Amino acid sequence: MSRARQDRVIGLLVRDTDWVTAAELADIVGVTPRSIRSYVTALNARVPGGTVVESGPLGYRAGVDATGALRSAADADTPRERAHHLVRALLAASDGIDVYEAADGFHVSAATLESDLGRVRSFLGGSGIVLERTASRARLRGTEMAQRRLLSTLVHEETDEGAFDLAAVRRALGEDSIGPAAFGPFKADLVAGLGGLGYFVNEFGIGDVMLHVAITADRVAHGRGLDVTVAGEPSEAQERVGALLDRLCTEHLGVQLGAGDLRHLAALVLSRVVAPGASEPASVIRSRLEPDIEEDVREVVHRAAVAFLVDIDHEDFILRLALHVQNLRLRAREQAWSRNPLTRSLKATYPMIFEVAVFIADGLQGLLGIPLLDDEIAYIAMHVGGRLERGRSAGAIPTATIVCPGYYELHELLRSSVDRSLGQAVDVVGVETRADPDWAAIDTDLVLTTVDAPLVSDRVVRIQPFLTEADIERVQAAAGRVRRARRLARLQGELGRYFSPDAFIGRVGADATPESVIRELGARLVAQGVIDDGYVERTLERERLSSTAFTDALAVPHALGMTATRTAIAVAIADPSISWGEGRVQVIAMVAFSESEREAFQTVFEQLVEVFSERDSVQRIVRRGTDFGAFLDELVAVIDG
Repeated sequence: MSRARQDRVIGLLVRDTDWVTAAELADIVGVTPRSIRSYVTALNARVPGGTVVESGPLGYRAGVDATGALRSAADADTPRERAHHLVRALLAASDGIDVYEAADGFHVSAATLESDLGRVRSFLGGSGIVLERTASRARLRGTEMAQRRLLSTLVHEETDEGAFDLAAVRRALGEDSIGPAAFGPFKADLVAGLGGLGYFVNEFGIGDVMLHVAITADRVAHGRGLDVTVAGEPSEAQERVGALLDRLCTEHLGVQLGAGDLRHLAALVLSRVVAPGASEPASVIRSRLEPDIEEDVREVVHRAAVAFLVDIDHEDFILRLALHVQNLRLRAREQAWSRNPLTRSLKATYPMIFEVAVFIADGLQGLLGIPLLDDEIAYIAMHVGGRLERGRSAGAIPTATIVCPGYYELHELLRSSVDRSLGQAVDVVGVETRADPDWAAIDTDLVLTTVDAPLVSDRVVRIQPFLTEADIERVQAAAGRVRRARRLARLQGELGRYFSPDAFIGRVGADATPESVIRELGARLVAQGVIDDGYVERTLERERLSSTAFTDALAVPHALGMTATRTAIAVAIADPSISWGEGRVQVIAMVAFSESEREAFQTVFEQLVEVFSERDSVQRIVRRGTDFGAFLDELVAVIDG
């Protein structure tokens, strides 16, 4: 267990890049600061003479050898890694392995290896593969496709956050499998070839396809090709993509694929990494769609638009999402899920968009026949976010007035420079050319002035007549402060309405579970008449769809339906942190939304997550918010900055 926690610590430091204290790491991992210090010592011992974790007055941060230590963790001698090694060996040996020889190879006893085989059986659960044992020999039984899926799972288990990791592929397949010299040119030629066929390539999915190309090439090289298992003739698109793959595998990998493997890889490419170009007309996209998918997607998108008051009920969005869902259904049938390296950041940064995606995924369960993983929900969130970004109101951009005393066309040149360099950050609505303007009458969010202003305010930004890079950075920072202040002011204005002392739990036990906390918080809201018991059950159902731990510190459990009598929030504090989904949290805010206050959804949801996404703010609230009054005071103080 300590090894896994060490890997968790180094993973957090690599992702964060900033200094983190031992106490903060302890809260996230769920151990004591003393344990964190021992983990750091062990981590640095992994690279003799190197620096895996750097220590300083501000705490710890990733050292120069951190990434290497993280990726080499799969080679360590732990039960989990031995189980992975065993799976690799069993997959490579069609006639199985000798258990006693394997124990000697791992330098462990036969009894220890028997325990490792038990872990292998657990790892195989749901894969369609069984571990057979005859005397001293152990072997795997399952279809070739099931074995390939198992190899894919093994690689993903050893890969951080879903990103493609060639080193993990080579660990799973062997050092003689696809290497960097072949991978780079193959991928470049594949992307170029697909572009030549008229496809837009999804770079987030290309790594997953390359993984399957590597697995296919390795299995074919060892005489384990796929038979053609799909009835009927391949489509024209499959034939064109298959021909491209055939040429690239021969040219770069030296492997001749059969019809079954080419058809399989072509289907993967068409369902995972290609999409219609931005200019492709709706009629062409619709011609590729199955009518039932378009109808179901149209209906669930309409319900999401109404439920969340978001502008996504557009024909182009519906058709492109429907095409994605059609490919998703193909993947669901094969349990061939796509990983998304942006899942964690999408969930933490755009919780409302992710929530709309969860709603859509829930509505499509009947069509797909299976609940979706977070990585697949994140792809839906990317569609939703793209649509909302295109329809975003310009009113969200802070307004600005330029103060630049007139001298020839200097003020015109400055405005042109601001529009060109800062057009996405500020909306210039006025230009003052007097040296002594009526400063009090300027009511825009920001004042960008080339002369000293008589008032001191965060909204006044001094800039040069000829805009510099430093000016641009200062204006962008000021615009960011304005946007954040607007967002948090909306939340602060509602705090008194949504929180109450009767729905506050100062501390939950270290053995608390998501279900126990949800039921305890739900009982407080039921007692107030805000929700009924059915809402609590629907909250648990929503939690099973996708964990509501939106940051490393905060979970926001809630039901998808807005059926509360009024919007209310019940809060629990966990110190130390408790396990929630795949992470750990310290603050649990169960939110009940009412139909009549649905406009509050985005404000409460996103701004609450934003407040608790800053580690210092979380620690301040958790340490000092021991009762309801103190909690509310600290929350308001954090919002006020």
